[in-house]
Amino acid sequence: MMKNYLKLLQFLKGHIKRFIWAISFILLSSVFEGVQLTLMLPVIDRIFTNKKIIIPNQVPELVTNIVNYLNSVDNHTLFWIIPLTFLVLFVIKQVVNFWSDYFMNDVAQRVMRDVRSRLFERIQTLSLDYFSKKRTGELIARITNDVAVIENAVSYAVTDLLKQPVLVLIFLALAFTFNVRGTLLIFLMVPFIAIPMTIIGKKLRKLSRGQQEKMADINSLLLETISGVRILKAFGTERYEIKRFNQQNQDFYRLRMKGLKNLMLLGPITEMVGAICGVAAILMLGKDVLNGQLSFGVFSLSIVSILQVIRPIKRMANVQAILQQALVANERIYDVLETKPTVVEKPSPLELGALQQKIQLENVCFSYETVSGNVLQEINLTIKKGELVAIVGPTGSGKSTLVNLIPRFYDATAGRVTFDGVDVRDVSFKSLRGQVAIVTQEAILFNDTVRNNVAYGTFEVTMDQVRKAAQMAFADHFIEKMPLGYETIIGDRGFRLSGGEKQRLTIARAILRNPPILILDEATSQLDSESEKFVQEALDSLMKDRTVIAIAHRLSTIMRADKIVVLEAGRTVGLGKHDELLFTCPLYRRLYETQFQV
Repeated sequence: MMKNYLKLLQFLKGHIKRFIWAISFILLSSVFEGVQLTLMLPVIDRIFTNKKIIIPNQVPELVTNIVNYLNSVDNHTLFWIIPLTFLVLFVIKQVVNFWSDYFMNDVAQRVMRDVRSRLFERIQTLSLDYFSKKRTGELIARITNDVAVIENAVSYAVTDLLKQPVLVLIFLALAFTFNVRGTLLIFLMVPFIAIPMTIIGKKLRKLSRGQQEKMADINSLLLETISGVRILKAFGTERYEIKRFNQQNQDFYRLRMKGLKNLMLLGPITEMVGAICGVAAILMLGKDVLNGQLSFGVFSLSIVSILQVIRPIKRMANVQAILQQALVANERIYDVLETKPTVVEKPSPLELGALQQKIQLENVCFSYETVSGNVLQEINLTIKKGELVAIVGPTGSGKSTLVNLIPRFYDATAGRVTFDGVDVRDVSFKSLRGQVAIVTQEAILFNDTVRNNVAYGTFEVTMDQVRKAAQMAFADHFIEKMPLGYETIIGDRGFRLSGGEKQRLTIARAILRNPPILILDEATSQLDSESEKFVQEALDSLMKDRTVIAIAHRLSTIMRADKIVVLEAGRTVGLGKHDELLFTCPLYRRLYETQFQV
C-alpha cells in the first residue's frame, strides 16, 4: 500500500515548487478558517451583554492577558473595532483561499497533462503484441477516466489531507485551552469513527477497481459500435447494441451506487458520534455557566470547537474514498507505464543502408504466446532486390505475420531476418522502417485533411508532390471534387469516403514515400473493378525497380510474381512461379481453382 502511495506522489515530480506554494497557502487558509468566527464568540458576548469574559484558571498566561485587555475596553469601542477587524481578516482569508485553490488546481492539471503525455508516449513505444492483448477502449480509459481520478486525488484529496488535520489540531487546541475535561470526550469517539472508516475504505478500494474496469468495458463497447456503425445499421442490430450498452451501463451504476452507499455511511456515523459528544460536553460545561464560573461566550467557544472537530474528520473520510479510487487508478496507469516493449533497439544500433542484394528469412519460427504454439515454423525464404514476391495461403496460415517480421514489428522467436546479411535486430528502427512502405487491406486514415493523410510520415513535401502522388494513385479526380479539395477534412478513419477512395489515398501515401521496399497486404481488395484497374496500373509503375512483398488474393498479382510462397499452418508448402506450382503444389492448385479463378 505504502509503495503505491509513493508511486502516486511521484507524479508531482517537476512541480514541487508550485506544490510547496499550494501547501503554504492551504496551511494559511486552515489557520484563518479555524480562528475566524470561533474566537469571535466570547468577544461578541462581551459586546452585547457588557459582561466580562470569564475563563478557567488553568489557561495559558497569554490568553489570560488578552482576556483581561478585552474586559478593560469599553463595549461600545469594541462594537466598532471587532467588526472592522473581522472584515479585514475575511478579505485576507478569501485572497488566501483563492491562491491555495489556484496553485493546487494548477498542480493537478499539470499532473494530468504529464500523465496523459507519458501514457500516450509509452503506448506509442510498445510493440504490436501488446495491442493484441489489450482492448483499445481499455487503453483509452487509462488515459481519460483513470487520469481524471488522479486529478481528484491531487486537487481535492491532497488539499483536504493537508487542510483538515490542521483544522482538527486548531479546534482541539481551542477546546483544550478552555475545557480539558470536555475535550477528552473527543478521544473517546475516535475508535467509533476510525474503525468504520477502515472497514469502509477496504470496501471502497475493491469497488473502485470494479468501477474503473467496468468503465473500460463501456469505452470498448462505445469504440466498437461507433467505429462499426455501418455494419451495425446494415445488419439492423441497433436494439441489440443498445441492450448491450444498457447492461454495461447498469452494471457500472450498481457498482457506483455500492461505492456511494458505503461512502455516505461515514457521514451519519461521524455526525451521530459528534452529536453524542456535543450533548455530553454541554451537560458537563453547562453547570459552570449556571454557577458563574464560565461566561456564555467561552462556553459557546468550547462547544463549537468540540463540534467543529467532526467536520474535518468527516472530510477526511471522503479523502479516504478518493485516495482509494486514486490508488486503483494509479495501479492501472503504472501497469501501462511499466510495460516494456518486447521489440527494442540495441543501445547503439547500426544504420542500415539501402537494400543492395536480398532479404532473407533463415529458419524463422514465431509464436505470439508460448502456450499457443508457433504461428510460423522453419520458414526459409530469399527475396532478391527488385523481385515481386507473392504470399498466398488459406486464412490463418501466417501470411500477415510473415510480412510483419520484415519491418520488425515482431521479432522471430527462432531464426533471423537479414537485409544483405545484417540481422534486423542489430539496426535502428528508423533506418529499417524508412525503407518500407505498407499498404494494408484496411485503409488506415486519420481525421485530418486529404493533404496531411497523403503526406503522412513525409510531412515536409510540397503540394505539387502530394498532388502528383494522388494522380499516380488515380485519386486526384475525386479529391478535386471535394468542397475544399486537398484541404478537406475526411472525417474519422475517412468516414466520408468510399472504400475505393480510402484505399487510393493510402496508395498515394505509399507512392509519396517512394520506398525501395513495398509491402502490399491485399492492397486492392477493397476496390471495384474499375478502380482496381487504375490503381493496379499505378502500382505497376510504382513497383518498377523495387522489392515488393504482396499478400494477394487477386490472380492478376499472382500471375506477375517472380516468386510465389504458399503457406499452410505456418509452413512453406510451395515455392516457385505460378505455372510450376499448379503442378507441384496441391494446395496452390486448389486455391487457384477455388479462389483465384476468375
